[in-house]
Amino acid sequence: MSNIIRVGVDLAKNIFHIHAVNEDEKIVWQGKYNRKSWIKAIAKRVPTTAVIAFEACASAHFWARELGALGYDQVKLIAPQYVKPYVKTNKNDKVDAEAVCEASGRPQMRFVTKKTVEQQDEQAFHRVREDLVRQRTAKANQIRGLVGEYGMVAPWGISNLRQAIPIWLEDGENALTFDFRHLLGLLYEDLIHLDESIESLTDIIKQRTALKPESKRLLSVAGIGPLVCSALLIQLGDGKQYKNGRDFAASLGLTPRQNSTGGKYITWYK
Repeated sequence: MSNIIRVGVDLAKNIFHIHAVNEDEKIVWQGKYNRKSWIKAIAKRVPTTAVIAFEACASAHFWARELGALGYDQVKLIAPQYVKPYVKTNKNDKVDAEAVCEASGRPQMRFVTKKTVEQQDEQAFHRVREDLVRQRTAKANQIRGLVGEYGMVAPWGISNLRQAIPIWLEDGENALTFDFRHLLGLLYEDLIHLDESIESLTDIIKQRTALKPESKRLLSVAGIGPLVCSALLIQLGDGKQYKNGRDFAASLGLTPRQNSTGGKYITWYK
């Protein structure tokens, strides 16, 4: 047990593969376990001083917190694109676990910061809200396309579309048929429901943001509102993963990216 220094885990829904090496980089343990038993196997065979790594994928942050509760403070999450170069031969779960173990031992490897439950809650609100906004845009475009076939056009902007639909429905002299009026009424109800859902989630995010003391400093910056502030706090966390402000700006795509060859540099923004 004590000679294991690094463990790579291929996370999955049900079957987890484990690959462990010792201080001589020799394989000392390879195993396949189900969802309920893999952590018990880790706790039984791996010392708490060892590095345990897996890809930053679905459920990764949850398992990182579970291992942290057992005393493992060297849990590392790696972005999948950094693991791929270490995959040998044909890709399978066993090979993936070995690749994760290998990647986690590289001196210059970059790791993903583990998220807290609160950060994941915030992220969930933002993701659902963003999806609802996409649905609303698609619904508005669908309505515009359909009514356009009847010779009616609303001015640019979703607010103008909201105002135009009731007028179209009430106008008995336009080209809309009885059946299409019924359909348009249903589409309008969907649009209003999406508006209400987006507004509800926006209010929740604003309320949660207002309760955080660090939000006051971010909100004092010109151009940053509650939604952007909340998103920045999700990305920033405690900030310890960044050496300086430029590193944080680079993670957001706010600094130039370089691609050079033959002494010539091509610089562009993400």
